[in-house]
Amino acid sequence: MRLPSSELEALKAAGLGRTMRLLEERQGSQVVADGKVLQSFASNDYLGFSQEPKIAQAMAEGLQIHGVGSAASRLVSGTFGPHKLLEEKIAASKQAEAALVFSSGYATALGCIPAIVGKGDYVIIDKLAHACLIDACRLSGATLRVYPHQHLDRLESLLSFVRGKFPTARILVVTESVFSMDGDVCKLLETVELVERFDAMLWLDEAHGLGVFGERGMGLAEQENLQARIAFQMGTLSKSAGLSGGYVAASQAWIDLFVHKARSFVYSTAPPPALAHAACVAWDCMQSDMGRERRQMLRERIQMMAQVADVFSPIIPLVLGRNEAALEASKLLEDAGFWVPAIRFPTVPHGKARLRISLSAVHPLPEIERLIPYLLGLR
Repeated sequence: MRLPSSELEALKAAGLGRTMRLLEERQGSQVVADGKVLQSFASNDYLGFSQEPKIAQAMAEGLQIHGVGSAASRLVSGTFGPHKLLEEKIAASKQAEAALVFSSGYATALGCIPAIVGKGDYVIIDKLAHACLIDACRLSGATLRVYPHQHLDRLESLLSFVRGKFPTARILVVTESVFSMDGDVCKLLETVELVERFDAMLWLDEAHGLGVFGERGMGLAEQENLQARIAFQMGTLSKSAGLSGGYVAASQAWIDLFVHKARSFVYSTAPPPALAHAACVAWDCMQSDMGRERRQMLRERIQMMAQVADVFSPIIPLVLGRNEAALEASKLLEDAGFWVPAIRFPTVPHGKARLRISLSAVHPLPEIERLIPYLLGLR
């Protein structure tokens, strides 16, 4: 029998070893890890909401009112008011009939996609879609087809073939609004038009678009006025909202079906009601003057990084190729007082190891100015 130690040794030898860093302190975008004071460019806290006092106060209020846990699945022990209110807020903001919240974005995809499609159906997914979407598509039992990243001619060809050969099959196209490792933005209007032309459905993951795009921060679909034309709008509360959890917004019929068939909803203890209480406040903050001000601050910081690379979002990749090169660059930046993670296979393809710089509205401008020359030196 193979021992785990042999696998670990092989991973380390290939430059794929991983460790979890212990954070001893965090204040704004500054952290203390292993006794080092570092300016962190590693998180997805795009609006700085994870430490926003108003949201923290809401979490404390929720704990006082509802306690610390939900105790069981919402189908077993009932749903709490904050869960229902949060879903109503999400649905209204997303121009959808209804919404459903989950314990994480991963759980959202894993529960819902296999409830939408199964044997005899087709899923067509962008090659660089997030792992949770890939895993959910594989779990569904539907026939899986992959199109090259953002290659809409190939997507059109696949849609034409599948719809022509299987006129009654459900076809689900799966993509992201902002791709988590490349930071580029989906060609959303063209994708929506293709999906509509071939009577398919679109699953759009707005995990990295929520809070960042749109007048009210509702994502790329809001910015392009396409929310009402998208069957499934998925997102997470763990990035711009500063908390944790996932959601999907869709028609009432689909949400009702997910309540029956999404196994990660049916068989999981519900997210703590205190968390949902805080998420309601975070959701309102995202759409308020505070949210607009934070998005403007974030845009200013994104524009600064145009000196380093083409920028489309708060995610800026610096592709270095070899695992060792990415690890060495990350260490060099750490020695200079920056935490910028090295991203390697399987998160990105072999030979595409990189640094992933993630910006937040609360990053001090002088720290970004100090980082830029180091990044330019690594290009």
